[in-house]
Amino acid sequence: MNLSTRLRLSLMMFFQYFIWGAWYVTMGPYLGGTLGFSASQIGVAYNSTALAAMISPFFVGMVADRFFATEKILAVLHVLGGLCLFALSQVREFSLFYPLLIAHTLCYMPTLALTNSISFAQMKDPGKEFPSIRVLGTISWICAGLAIGLLGTKATTTPLPFQIAAAVSVLMGVYCLSLPHTPPKKLDHPVTAKDVLGLDALQLMKDRSFALFVVAAFLICIPLTFYFSFTPTFLGENGIQNVAGTMTFGQMSEIFFMLVMPWFFARLGVKWMLIFGMFCWGARYLLFLMGYEAGTLWPLYVGIILHGVCYDFFFVTAYIYVDKKAPDTIRAKAQGFIAFVTLGAGMFVGANVSGIVVEQYSFPAITPTKFVQVAPENWSTNTFAKWEANGVANYGRVIAIATNAPASATLEVFAPGRTGFEPASRTVNVPLTELARPQPRWDKIWLLPAVGAFVIMLLFGLVFQYREEAKPGAEGR
Repeated sequence: MNLSTRLRLSLMMFFQYFIWGAWYVTMGPYLGGTLGFSASQIGVAYNSTALAAMISPFFVGMVADRFFATEKILAVLHVLGGLCLFALSQVREFSLFYPLLIAHTLCYMPTLALTNSISFAQMKDPGKEFPSIRVLGTISWICAGLAIGLLGTKATTTPLPFQIAAAVSVLMGVYCLSLPHTPPKKLDHPVTAKDVLGLDALQLMKDRSFALFVVAAFLICIPLTFYFSFTPTFLGENGIQNVAGTMTFGQMSEIFFMLVMPWFFARLGVKWMLIFGMFCWGARYLLFLMGYEAGTLWPLYVGIILHGVCYDFFFVTAYIYVDKKAPDTIRAKAQGFIAFVTLGAGMFVGANVSGIVVEQYSFPAITPTKFVQVAPENWSTNTFAKWEANGVANYGRVIAIATNAPASATLEVFAPGRTGFEPASRTVNVPLTELARPQPRWDKIWLLPAVGAFVIMLLFGLVFQYREEAKPGAEGR
């Protein structure tokens, strides 16, 4: 590959992952703190990428690969995706926001595979050439987080991250037209759903250990998704100002552990690499719990930095294990199958479960114990608040804000009921400076995925068996 092509593909990867990194981290705090969406709605919003990941193989395998040049379909998808991002930055109702987010992710998720395929088409030795180009994606995620972090409170209280991502997405669409021409594949047989979803890989499920691995991989993704959906909100509520920038420590550690992973792999092997990755997911949640209860930040930073171990030791090892188990004829389909199980189905279920759990441990379902001080200019309607009156804590929902000095809010008062707090059919007017936002019970929330991860890890360790062996189909070669 010549230098010009390498630079063009590297810039493509940078734009590709900058788009995702610009809005994904700060979406949770924005939806909950500014738009007043419930925790279950935030969880549903975060399932959009998983849902699109389950659908995109149909598009890539049955449409994009057969009828269109890759660079052209990339251009169209990114422009459309950018327009969807800008449109959702203008809405405040979940009934409009979620369909627009789904529309964007349906445009975006197929481009992950398409950017890989356009890269492979230009390479003589993808094993050696691809990593140095793909790493620009991780670097761009870090750059996106640092750039969004420079916005300060606007990163989590305004739709600016979506608008920045929209602009980069449109720019990426235009840039794609300059990429090397990659014509559609000429296939001598019709592509079926079985081909696209890699259902031929189901033959591997006859192997008991592989079947156990698939079940464990699906189950572990349920507690894993708590991190992706609610860590940004948790960090912002517990004293970390630059949430987007802080989250990039995880990608930085991912690069480091990717480099040292061969050393660990040679000493631990597949089974213990997977177990250690699962253990670190549980340990991360315990660190978050510790930081919340003690009111200290260092456990939160350590938990974020553990992302490199969590992701590389589990997901990368999983891909290596699948490569070892699958015959040459179905290896690509097997990789697609495990991605469907984990990044698709597992993350989809996890996003919904995490939203339900957080809502069950949030006001008005529970009595809050900790509160966040919010600047007067960052209050918005449809958010919950606490204020003191005669030394007694009162709770309510903001239904109107008056900006005339002194700025104040009209609140619908909530009172204890049979199933948590319920509207008390009266309103009060309170200065914004006297309001605080109730926190969810993060101690109880983080304990659940921690226990879930450890239980899955222990069961996996007891029943999963693996030994190094020749790849199926390698006999006689």
